[in-house]
Amino acid sequence: MAYRIRPFKTFTDEFRRVAAGQLDKAIAELSDQPDGPHAAIHAARKRFKRLRSLYRLIQPDARDVYHRENVRIRDMGRTLSAVRDATALVETVDDLMGCATSDEERAALSFALNALSERRDRIAAAEVDLPGKIDAAIATCRAALEALDELDLADGRSRTAKRLAKAWGKRQAKARHALARCRTTHAGGDFHELRKSGQTTWMHLSLLRDLWPTAMAAKQREVKRLVDMLGYEHDLTVLTQTVNENPELFGDSDTLARLIAAIILRQQAIRSEALELAELVFADDPEREADIIAMLWIETANRNR
Repeated sequence: MAYRIRPFKTFTDEFRRVAAGQLDKAIAELSDQPDGPHAAIHAARKRFKRLRSLYRLIQPDARDVYHRENVRIRDMGRTLSAVRDATALVETVDDLMGCATSDEERAALSFALNALSERRDRIAAAEVDLPGKIDAAIATCRAALEALDELDLADGRSRTAKRLAKAWGKRQAKARHALARCRTTHAGGDFHELRKSGQTTWMHLSLLRDLWPTAMAAKQREVKRLVDMLGYEHDLTVLTQTVNENPELFGDSDTLARLIAAIILRQQAIRSEALELAELVFADDPEREADIIAMLWIETANRNR
């Protein structure tokens, strides 16, 4: 059930195998809950992200299937996100504590940490019918498993190579567009789009790693660094939004000002570092990369016949 597509196998069969593996693991995690329901939800949501990236590979010639399953998986993940999102804010402030430059700033961050911890606990306590939401997610996973039987793709080597090349090129072009916008707008939404492109690229590198294992692994390491940076940047953006929407939670005006200053300073540093790395990660021309993916698929498939 490895998260990879083997070029010497039938593409549709490989797609079904990988998708079923992620769905089966999500069902097991949500059902067994060895570390409690929230840890199980966090683990299952990672599976859902992998599934959505997998489906992006067939978007070029299975648009209806892609759209249906992408919406199904996306909406399923959203129903389970409230407590995890609140926990991420607590973790972000806890990390900021390690970067505090003064006792006053540290005190402001400590105040925010307590406030956000209490907020997370309130959200967890108020969560309505969590077992029911988990059961519904399991049922949705099973429906997604059944839908795999309906998948009908052309499996010829050339057709598959063209499909993968088109999906790869589209994602790289989207990343370069987001990167250009980040340089000009400095908007959180554009950094978030760059992060999503990075996440999909990382997963596609994993799925297609048999095409060129050493090069794909090296690229994955770079992309993972970028995605981690941009994930932290996104958490800081969400933290800023939460502070702006709920200023009464974060103390008096001086405490609030120190908190916001600490967030901005850290976010500016992360953005600068992430943009430098993104320029390297997404340096190559998308069409050229797409052509390389197609060539590697055909060569690898032929070599392993």
